[in-house]
Amino acid sequence: MTDDILARVEGAVGRITLNRPKALHALNTAMCEAIVAALQAWRHDPAVTLVLIDHSGERGFCAGGDIRMLAESGTKDGVEARAFFFVEYRMNALLMDYEKPVCVIMDGIVMGGGVGIALPCRYRIATERTTFAMPETGIGLFPDVGGGWHLPRLPGEAGMWLALTGARIKAADCLLLGVATDYVESAKVESLKAAIVKDPAAIETLLTEYEADPGPPALAQHQDVIDAAFAAPGVEAILQALREDGSPFAIAQHDALLTKSPQTLKVAYRQLRTGKVLTLFHDNMAMEYRIGTRVVARPDFIEGVRAVIVDKDNAPRWSPDQLEGVADALLDEIFAPLPADQEWSPLP
Repeated sequence: MTDDILARVEGAVGRITLNRPKALHALNTAMCEAIVAALQAWRHDPAVTLVLIDHSGERGFCAGGDIRMLAESGTKDGVEARAFFFVEYRMNALLMDYEKPVCVIMDGIVMGGGVGIALPCRYRIATERTTFAMPETGIGLFPDVGGGWHLPRLPGEAGMWLALTGARIKAADCLLLGVATDYVESAKVESLKAAIVKDPAAIETLLTEYEADPGPPALAQHQDVIDAAFAAPGVEAILQALREDGSPFAIAQHDALLTKSPQTLKVAYRQLRTGKVLTLFHDNMAMEYRIGTRVVARPDFIEGVRAVIVDKDNAPRWSPDQLEGVADALLDEIFAPLPADQEWSPLP
C-alpha cells in the first residue's frame, strides 16, 4: 500500500522495514495501515513463526508521527488527525495482542510513534546509537501510542519523569528501565538479523551470543531523586519537590519542566496516573484517543509545532502559560468520553 513500509516473508520470519529515511521514518496513516495489514496476514499463518521489525538506512528507527500533518489537520476539521490516531492506535493494540513473538531493532532514534511500535515487542534490541524519548510535552501534544500504559509500568517514577521532561536516554538506561531487553553493537546488527531469519526459533540463544556491554547506566545515580520527586501528587508538587531537593540534577529537571506546555504537563500527569490503574491496554488506548482528538485542535499543539518544527525558534508561547491556569474543568473536557459513534475501537 506504500513504499514507506517494506513487508515480506523470509523463511519463517515476517519482516517489516520502515522505509521513510528522509523523514526519520516518521509514521503516516498509510504506513500504519500497511503494518496492520502485514501483521494481520501473518497472524494465523503457520509458516510465519516470528516477526522482525527494523528500518532502512542509518538515521534512526522512528522519530514519531507526521507532526506537520497533525497540526495542519488540527487547524481545520481534525478529520485527518483523527484518522491517523485511530489506525495508529489499532496498530499499537495489535502489537500488544500479537500471538507470535515480535523482535524490534531499536538502532537509532526511537521517539513517539516509534515507541508505540517498539514497547509492545517481546524482544527490544538497543545499540550504541539508540536514543529513546517521549518529547511530546515540548510541542504541546502528549505521550501517546500507549504511553499511558507503558510509562507508569517502568521502575519507580522513571516513566513520569520521561513523560513530563521529554528526557532522552541511551542504551544502558534503556536496559536499566526495561525499555530494551538486549544490547547489540550496531556493527553486528545485520549479522544478527540474518541469523534470526535463518533460525527464528533460536532467537534467545542468538541474542545471548550477540550480547554486548553498553557500559554503566547514567540514570542509576539519579533514580532516587526521580522516584521521590515525581511521585508527588501533581505537577506543581513535583516542581516543589525538585526545588527542595536542590541537587544539580533536580534543578535541571525543574528548569526543563518550566519550558514545557503547562497544559500538556497536566494532561500527561493525569494520563499516566489513570493508565497505571487500568487493567486493559484497550481502555488506555480509548483514553488516549479521546485526548488526541481534542489536543491536536488546541492552541498549544499548533504553537508547539510552529516553534519547534516550522519556524524552529524554539520559543513557544503557551496558552495558558502557567500551571495554575490549567483548570481541572479543562482536563475533564479533554479526557471526557466521545459520542459513542466516535470512540476508538480495536480491530474486530
